[in-house]
Amino acid sequence: MKALIVDDNDIARMTLAHLAKQIPGLSIVKEYSNAMEAYLHLQNDPVDLLFLDIEMPEMTGIELTKNLSGRDTIIIFTSSKKDYALEAFELNIADYLLKPVTPARFLQAVGKAQAVIESRKENIQINKDEFLFVRDSNITRRLKLADILYAEAMGDYVKFYTLEKAFVIHGTMKAAEERLPKDIFIRVHRSYIIAVGKIDTLQDGGIMINGKFIPVADAYRKALNTRMNVF
Repeated sequence: MKALIVDDNDIARMTLAHLAKQIPGLSIVKEYSNAMEAYLHLQNDPVDLLFLDIEMPEMTGIELTKNLSGRDTIIIFTSSKKDYALEAFELNIADYLLKPVTPARFLQAVGKAQAVIESRKENIQINKDEFLFVRDSNITRRLKLADILYAEAMGDYVKFYTLEKAFVIHGTMKAAEERLPKDIFIRVHRSYIIAVGKIDTLQDGGIMINGKFIPVADAYRKALNTRMNVF
């Protein structure tokens, strides 16, 4: 797991770097004293994890996080104040460390980041037998691709719908789209992927699947019409 440390305080950076050295598999590739330099680094060399101070000159840690929206970088905020905790967690960060950071809290925060990475790897897996394996309440369940009606984005989660049940997993629509077979599924909206064979009707602005109206965005309409042989 590659990480950056971003903090304008020399001692704070030194402390985090020392703690990081104690954790196998965690590598600090660079340290920065300001968020702008870190931002430029991430444009060319993404990392898995960012230890990010909040109060810094020029660009704050919160501002940097907002500029990184949509990327896979996991954020752990570090701050000497609790004031920013609510706003920070609204940005879907992994953890919020109060300074001075203790070894126990540092280890706990890194563990949360590792759990997110593992969930990205394991939550969506497809095998050659046309099954989808999803984690459901810490249990990995086998779900037939043929049973999936559609998938819906829900923040940092994706909800897979079947006739009998819906499965909510931690992951992104991009990851789901990449792993679901394109000969069965198609993206029709930023928030929806549907099974083409499950479409009941097409209508203005969307489609119907099992009584559910699903919007079709203009950007995806042509591809859907082509798949459905609609002229």
